[in-house]
Amino acid sequence: MNRLVVVSNRVATPGESRAGGLAVALQAALQERGGLWFGWSGKVVREDSGRLHEQSDGDIRFVTMDLSRHDHDAYYNGFANRTLWPLLHFRLDLVDYTRETREGYRRVNALFADRLAPLLREGDTVWIHDYHLIPLAALLRERGIGCRIGFFLHVPMPSSDLMAAMPDHARLFSSLYAYDLVGFQTQRDVERFQDYVRLFGGGKVRRAGSIEAPGGRRLRVGAFPISIDTRHVAQQAQSAMSKPAVRDLRTSLEHRMLAIGVDRLDYSKGLPERFRGFERYLQRHPDQKGGLTYLQIAPVSRGDVTEYQLLRNELEQIAGHINGSHAAPDWTPLRYVNRNFAHATLTGFYRLAKVGLVTPLRDGMNLVAKEYVAAQDPENPGMLVLSVLAGAAYEMKEALIVNPHDLDGVADAIATAAAMPQPKRVERWRAMMDHLLRYDIHAWRQRYLEALEAR
Repeated sequence: MNRLVVVSNRVATPGESRAGGLAVALQAALQERGGLWFGWSGKVVREDSGRLHEQSDGDIRFVTMDLSRHDHDAYYNGFANRTLWPLLHFRLDLVDYTRETREGYRRVNALFADRLAPLLREGDTVWIHDYHLIPLAALLRERGIGCRIGFFLHVPMPSSDLMAAMPDHARLFSSLYAYDLVGFQTQRDVERFQDYVRLFGGGKVRRAGSIEAPGGRRLRVGAFPISIDTRHVAQQAQSAMSKPAVRDLRTSLEHRMLAIGVDRLDYSKGLPERFRGFERYLQRHPDQKGGLTYLQIAPVSRGDVTEYQLLRNELEQIAGHINGSHAAPDWTPLRYVNRNFAHATLTGFYRLAKVGLVTPLRDGMNLVAKEYVAAQDPENPGMLVLSVLAGAAYEMKEALIVNPHDLDGVADAIATAAAMPQPKRVERWRAMMDHLLRYDIHAWRQRYLEALEAR
């Protein structure tokens, strides 16, 4: 079995308490076969970029690289998060077209290639993750690396017209041709990339899953929907019911139903639309008024970026308006919280909630949707309201699927979820849970690696 080399912007180093489901799955793969995890150290330093740090844990080496403030601002805060993030989430109106950050992104990717190439062996399997590192395989090939290299895009792939609207788009997106396998979250993402290849990328789409790049190089593309550690989340949620924070939340509800949303504070998550959809629910369904409390947990992300500050202000205004218009002396309809909770505590909150609200305007997958389902009480599960624009909607068809822009539709789905009889909820939940048990995070990484290494 070939040694595995994982490359990502951030690395879950030994002892890191924030390691999520993806980190656990990648570490499991690395432990099975021995390997290396390479990426940014998380440190922004005064000196030049490129200093390496190394740790080991059993057969896994963790090698991380420092970045200077200048490089971090251009590569991460700049091109990755102000240009690629909005572009890949269909928000052309928010794309920053600054050329300096584009060059900084390429410069940091080249530095990744310079530091990683000497660590690689001929028989390695290299697995590169996400939009931060799109050109890395092409840069490694330029440095003589011939081993098998795969890429997985965790975020959506937008339509070809949007991709082509980015200046110098061909230079960036044609670098994907250097991979042996490019994985996407959904089949629709695969089709959008194939459209780009045909219309703007100079390549040819051959039989299913095969692309011929200009010059004749062949690569494969495929859908590999990411998932969660389903059994672990289910066990965690059950255990969390005795946690003080979960008990306090249950007591505070005073036997009312709970609706919950948990999202990073990001414009792709559709939070203003969700808040307005909840207000529309209060207006359209007065018979349910006072019977449901909506808790929105939205930890601040990228708080120094103007768009995020504006979003936070907008949400505070809408929440204040909703509560000012609809609250009663003994009931606040919307609780809006800008702080993090431990994952184990969140799973307990999910289990308490009779309605899960996952309504992004665009999401590659959205694992909160899957975690909400996995956390439910099998005897009395809650109901998931899920955006048709989240990758999870392709798999979780038994959820109440909504268009997040259709406020009346979101309002009616909340009402339907709150009033759904237990047998119907159990039936829908069981179908989704069976799928999540079969296609968990470990099945995801095994399927991807088998496809990458297939001859």
